[in-house]
Amino acid sequence: MFQTVTKFELRVSTCIVTRSLTFRGAKCACLVSETALQTTLKSSVTFIGVGLHSGAPVEMTVHAASAGHGIWFRRSDVTAVDAMVPARWDAVNPTPLCTKIENADGTVVSTIEHIMAALVGCGVSNALIEINGAEVPIMDGSSAEFVRGLLGKGVLTLSYDGWALRILKTVEVQTDTGWARFEPARSLSIDFAIDFEDAAIGSQSKSLNMANGTFVRELCNSRTFCRNSDVEAMYAQGLAKGGTLENAVVVDGDRVLSPGGLRHSDEAVRHKMLDALGDLSLAGAPILGRYTGTRAGHTMTNALLRALFADPTAYEIVECDASINANLPGAGVTRSEIPAAH
Repeated sequence: MFQTVTKFELRVSTCIVTRSLTFRGAKCACLVSETALQTTLKSSVTFIGVGLHSGAPVEMTVHAASAGHGIWFRRSDVTAVDAMVPARWDAVNPTPLCTKIENADGTVVSTIEHIMAALVGCGVSNALIEINGAEVPIMDGSSAEFVRGLLGKGVLTLSYDGWALRILKTVEVQTDTGWARFEPARSLSIDFAIDFEDAAIGSQSKSLNMANGTFVRELCNSRTFCRNSDVEAMYAQGLAKGGTLENAVVVDGDRVLSPGGLRHSDEAVRHKMLDALGDLSLAGAPILGRYTGTRAGHTMTNALLRALFADPTAYEIVECDASINANLPGAGVTRSEIPAAH
């Protein structure tokens, strides 16, 4: 679930935003024009639940934010040190079972991948997320409740054009068990493959172009999953304290133990794609490229982003035109596209 820093400041009209995006290894300083397409929520929305791993009760409110703000978390329970944590790839403190971000003062927010996927999947580019604990609520184990809440409040367009990160050449990272890769493409697509011993999951693969609403229609209600044989090991590590059969798909061999079974026959690989989209959103700008993951996870996706930004020849920051805007993940999505609640 580290090179020289070059910052570019996002400006709207004559106002310089105090919190700026950072791309490590970038060779440019980009000025956003007055017509930059950026979005936020029309009003705040609150989510209440428990942390999947901590089991602690938590309340989280997503607030509207101005153009150029980006996505930041603010720990309302932290007062002695900096409570602001950027939702950004270089703030990730790698962990195997979730995505955890941390600022220089050690303030952390973990399990952010589902809300981050919901934000990018709904087309929200600026938000301040206030949270009174160290872990985002797990809700039903997917992004569906976040999507319903965000789209229920509505997305406000702040202006017109915007910036995207275009992949220029192949970048790949590998481990002994899997690999992840970026390749050039006109819009973001995600290809994913998994392979588990339990027959209830087995080998699954899926490919999707993430343009205009695919995430909401195809992925947002796919839940996190685990093998029953791994539950005790997670408990022993102090993890999954908030996990239940209602907020995770638990499998045991060829059986699905969670009530109601699967929402999709390939729900497991769909959830891995959901996680990947959330983790890729930490790039700080929409990605125009193909992401392929085989037995990949949070740590590997973050390693891929680090490898990308370590090579300034592998990407460029481009101003979005109408055709790019129309193919971003959240473009034109509506509440009617949200899958029915289970």
